[in-house]
This record gives sequence, C-alpha cells and structure tokens, in this order.
Amino acid sequence: MSARTQIKIPATYMRGGTSKGVFFKLDDLPEFAQQAGPERDALLLRVIGSPDPYAKQTDGMGGATSSTSKTVILSASTQPEHDVDYLFGQVAIDRPFVDWSGNCGNLTAAVGAFAITNKLFDTSALPTDGIATVRIWQVNIGKSIIARIPMSGGAVQETGDFWLDGVTFPAGEVQLEFLDPAGDGAIFPTGNVVDDLEVPGEKLLKASLVNAGIPTIFLNAADLALTGMELQSDVNSNTELLERLETIRAHGAVRMGLIEDISEAESRQHTPKVAWVAPAQTYTASSGAAVNADDIDLLVRAMSMGQLHHAMMGTAAVAIGIASAVPGTLVNLAAGGGDLPAVRFGHPSGTLKVGGQVGKQGDQLRAEKAIMSRSARVLMDGFVHVPNDQI
Repeated sequence: MSARTQIKIPATYMRGGTSKGVFFKLDDLPEFAQQAGPERDALLLRVIGSPDPYAKQTDGMGGATSSTSKTVILSASTQPEHDVDYLFGQVAIDRPFVDWSGNCGNLTAAVGAFAITNKLFDTSALPTDGIATVRIWQVNIGKSIIARIPMSGGAVQETGDFWLDGVTFPAGEVQLEFLDPAGDGAIFPTGNVVDDLEVPGEKLLKASLVNAGIPTIFLNAADLALTGMELQSDVNSNTELLERLETIRAHGAVRMGLIEDISEAESRQHTPKVAWVAPAQTYTASSGAAVNADDIDLLVRAMSMGQLHHAMMGTAAVAIGIASAVPGTLVNLAAGGGDLPAVRFGHPSGTLKVGGQVGKQGDQLRAEKAIMSRSARVLMDGFVHVPNDQI
C-alpha cells in the first residue's frame, strides 16, 4: 500500500460572536480551491470533517453544530472604498454540501481583526491605540459592513471586559454596522408586514417574511404551541417539531421567492431562517442564569441548519432589529409595538441588544442599517492538514 500524503494549508481558527470557524486567506488556498466550485467545496468539507454519519466531525475542525461548522475565505477587497472581501461557507454536517447562500453575522466580528493582523489592506493609517474602522464587502450577499475594532499598541486588542451572552469569557468589544441590509430588494418580499402563510398540516399561520441581514420567517410562538422560552434541549430532540419547522421553512422560502418549489429547500439549508417570537417573560437561560422579563423587550428563538440555535445568529439579529423598527410586524408587536429604534431580546443563552434604522425611498421602506456589538479572538493559527487523496 502506497503512503498517503497530506497537504497543509495556512489557516486560523477563530471565534466570532457565538460561532467558530476556520479562516483562510484566498491566496493561501491550493490553486484548485482559489475559485468557486466542487473542488473548493470538497476541500472545505474535508477540513471541517464532513459528511459525518456520526454527526461528530471528529476527523476535522468542525464542532458538530451549525455554529461551529463554518469556513471563511478573505482577500484584499476588489470593491472601491472597501478593505476586505469576506466569503462565508456554511458546511453541512451530515452530507457533502457547502451552502454559500448567506452571511454569518457572528463570524463577521472576526473578519476585521483577521484583515488587520494579516495585512490584507494598507493598515498604516489605523490608530496605534483606539478604534480602527474596517470596511467589509460581504461577497455572499453583496453588502457592506463596517467593523470597529479596538487597537492597543498597534495590534488588535482581543481581550477586554465585554460580555456576550452565549460566550463563556469576556473579550474586546467589536461594533458592527450592517449597511443597507436588504440591498436592492424589499424588506418585505410580499409587500406585507404580516402574511397569512399556508402550510399543510398547520392552521393558517401569521408570518412576517423579512429580507434583512438574512431572509427570515418570523412566527408567533403561540401559533406553534410554543412559549418563546425554549432551550435547545426542548427543540432539538423533538423530531416531530423539527419536521414541522422544516416544512414551514420550505413553504416560507417559496412565498419569499427564494425558491420555486419546496423540494429545493433541502439544497438551501442556510437560508431562510425560521424564528418565533413572544412577549417578554422571565426564564432561565441555558447557563442557569435568570433572564428577567423587565430587562428585555421580547423573546426570540431561531433555527439554524435544522436545529435551534444556542444563542442567536448575527444575521438573524439584523433581521430582528430591522423588523422591530417597522410597526405592525410580529417582531414589533411582540416587543410592545410602536416606534422601536432598538430592542433587547431574550434568546436561549441570554440577551442581545440590536438597533435598526428604517427609512423610506419613494413609497418603499428601506433598511438603512442594523447595529450591534459582538466580540472575537484568535483561538489557534498555523496549518490545517488534509489527506491529499480525499479531496
């Protein structure tokens, strides 16, 4: 039997927000993987350890959850007035599929720091101490994001006293502004802030179908016989509920114009998301800490890649911020209604504050920006090793 070699590729393992992923510089990838296509996908799948019928990703860098089965490719920006191009790949755990259809808002928090440290742009004008501004072009969705990165002694300041629920330890605060998060498309693809969504096996569901940050289907928890206080253990072992939510997601995707037939939803797992909302209530977060109803405006739970997210996806938080700023949406109503420039919502791991700004362009509503704070840091850097005969 001939010896099998491995190729090694420079990489950095980073936490961004409540997610982790493997970060690459585009020109560090093997030449065959520097272009989009099945060869790149095969490489990234093997790096992460997918597909894994055991759902553990033991033989790869993935963490066997949607929050930790992620890859990022960065390069100097090709866009005017931007510093870095950011491409995100959500790697499926149980099948050979990389979803490029959306952004990861959590890992966005790590992009600016990586770009500075790896000098993907001219950093000479950045402050030695203070806050550096990095202009990110999000390639998947064609949107601009502004990251404000703390600097100390001419280097990224990753440590600090900013606490983010869903992350065990404090770190430096990274402020993110998601600009024009609906782009040229409408915030509400159907033209309605609330729609009647017909789904086989369900009573007529009220839904706010929102295109901002990431396409999201917002439902009332009560219509699903849920409370909005669910933790992962309440949802992810409930096969019947998971199947219901996936069916709703497929029908919502058709209604939003993202796919033409529900059969296409299987190949588009990353988008849209399904989330449910409820008025604020006191509950116990997954950490065991109490979340007081007086400290939040509403409850939100969201699904990611077929599982309840342990906290909240950053892009879904953008959708929450924009939807809350529009009177009459299910998100806005759950938070008490009216003019809400920012909301603090309860999620399984605790709370998060997000602000949304919505204006008008002619007769159409326009999502101007969503603002939130996250944190990020390098966990490890060096090389990933991949068996040469398995890609």
